[in-house]
Amino acid sequence: MLSSASSRMLALRRRLYTILEQGSASDYLSLAVNRGLVALIILTLIATVLESVPVLESAYGLGFAVIEWTALSILSVEYAARIWTASEHPPWQRFGALGSRLRYVTNLPGLIDLVGVLPVWLAMFMAPEFKTLLVLRLLRFLKLTRYSPAMRSLLEALYAERRALAGCFVILLGTALIAAALMHLAERTAQPEKFGTIPDALWWAIVTLGTIGYGDAVPITPLGRVLAGLTIFAGLLMVALPVGIVATAFANEVHRRDFVITWSLLARIPLFSELNAVQIADVMKMLRAQKVDRGAIIARRGEPAHAMYLVADGEVEIRLRHKHIRLGAGHYFGEIAALRQTLRSATVVATQPTRLLALDAADLRALMDREPQLATRIRDAAQDKLGHEVGRTAGDLVVEELVATPPNPEFAGRPAQ
Repeated sequence: MLSSASSRMLALRRRLYTILEQGSASDYLSLAVNRGLVALIILTLIATVLESVPVLESAYGLGFAVIEWTALSILSVEYAARIWTASEHPPWQRFGALGSRLRYVTNLPGLIDLVGVLPVWLAMFMAPEFKTLLVLRLLRFLKLTRYSPAMRSLLEALYAERRALAGCFVILLGTALIAAALMHLAERTAQPEKFGTIPDALWWAIVTLGTIGYGDAVPITPLGRVLAGLTIFAGLLMVALPVGIVATAFANEVHRRDFVITWSLLARIPLFSELNAVQIADVMKMLRAQKVDRGAIIARRGEPAHAMYLVADGEVEIRLRHKHIRLGAGHYFGEIAALRQTLRSATVVATQPTRLLALDAADLRALMDREPQLATRIRDAAQDKLGHEVGRTAGDLVVEELVATPPNPEFAGRPAQ
């Protein structure tokens, strides 16, 4: 049995972990803390770059020092807090408090956090020559990957294609060695100072294959120029190959992330819960993303209901006649109304910046026309909800929205399946 003090400490640790790890888009304290850390990192990066200019350093040295000391204090507290709360990280909970903290300290994000504060502490207590380590403060840029899904997706794409990229590097190195050897044979007599050895010619091969071409070493013999032309064309392929691999992997990673999020949202909706993977994929193709600002009206009372909505992130408020209902990420509304095309009897407003996924009623009916089996399952789910869940508001807007106007003829007169 935990004491009250231990319980409070455990609750504090869990709350601090939620704040640092952006536990919810509706947690304003978490958003404020993480956005503040992002702004602080960017500010220190700018200050570190400007501090390298002697004129600016002499004029604003005190200001740069204040920024750095402030950042060092905050980032050191953040690092200590992440160590303390590491045991709240779900994959590490089975290792206990000490084991989870060791895993945070030794994994890549933990090392990046350490590099963000260690150079300054070393420069304070070590010999003056260690002050050159201060340039490592620029590695704080890598901390931004914690707050940017796009940067995380890029790193995950690079990691996923690490073998292919390593293969590209091996091919590039082999091509550079072959080009350098051939150019050495062609130009060693004409330009011994530049192509007299294969290592000398290797520099020319690398910059040529990289399509940089500094021009400090240029072949002058006919054979050398022919070889240079072939090397240039090979360089185009060498550059295009890894670029294509990274671009494809990045696009696939973003698509996979969005696919998983959207799939999980659809799977929660009773209307689609019994659909198979192919049918859910067909529905996903018809979804359109919609971003709304705080206070934006998503649906207005009295307007035709032409779509259903899924709340991917953020929060909306359904304003009924006698009460207001708030729905967060993972909730949905308007699915029956999208099928029956009734009038809205409530107004829906975003209470914060919100990302929605909308499915037009016309698209849903067109899909049902193409897939009779899918249409049967959707009708079954709709009839089931109309028969047993009329009094609930967790899915559709309100009961009045279903019965305020005559139903769509497509559903009129149909018995329950």
